[in-house]
Amino acid sequence: MGDQDDRLTLIQGGKEATSRALVSLSDEALLAIIATPDGDLALAELYDRYGKIAYGLAYRVLRDSALAEDAVQEAFITVWRTAGTYISERGKPRTWLLTLVHRRAVDLVRREQRRRMPGAAQEPVPATPAAEDEATIRDRRRAVQAALTQLPADQREALELAYYGGLTQTELAQQLGVPLGTVKSRMFAGLRRLGDLLREAGLEPEPEL
Repeated sequence: MGDQDDRLTLIQGGKEATSRALVSLSDEALLAIIATPDGDLALAELYDRYGKIAYGLAYRVLRDSALAEDAVQEAFITVWRTAGTYISERGKPRTWLLTLVHRRAVDLVRREQRRRMPGAAQEPVPATPAAEDEATIRDRRRAVQAALTQLPADQREALELAYYGGLTQTELAQQLGVPLGTVKSRMFAGLRRLGDLLREAGLEPEPEL
């Protein structure tokens, strides 16, 4: 646990511990450094850039500040451990990071639900309409995620940040550094194409990432 605690301390250290050179690097460059044995400061810089957005996303899912902090820290630890597996063609680093945060937050929600239901984990759960509905939702989400990979990178990034990051169009424009009209255009085009892809897959075009 010692190494992990040290890394968490570095994460929370923020820009006070980060060199000026790292501040000017791209997210992709930071991930490349994080993948090396000396990536502590690069991880701290990435946290400075996206820690607040990540916490906001986790809190929207969990509605608990302590659990949200846990989700964010665990997601950043995952980034530390798996930065070398990042593939730029699949999305921007911030999208990847927010996806990790979202997944961890959902995992924590499920864990808390199990803790409030003593004995539920030991007893087999029979197939019910509710369980079948949940399976259908999971299948749909997989189909949507597969369709997202077929969108142009700028459209996919806007849609994923809007969902996983919970950003408004105005916030997206600020985050991406583009005009609001450009964000609206990307999202409109992306949703229209996503709908076409879902229809081709035999699904209703109501994206649920």
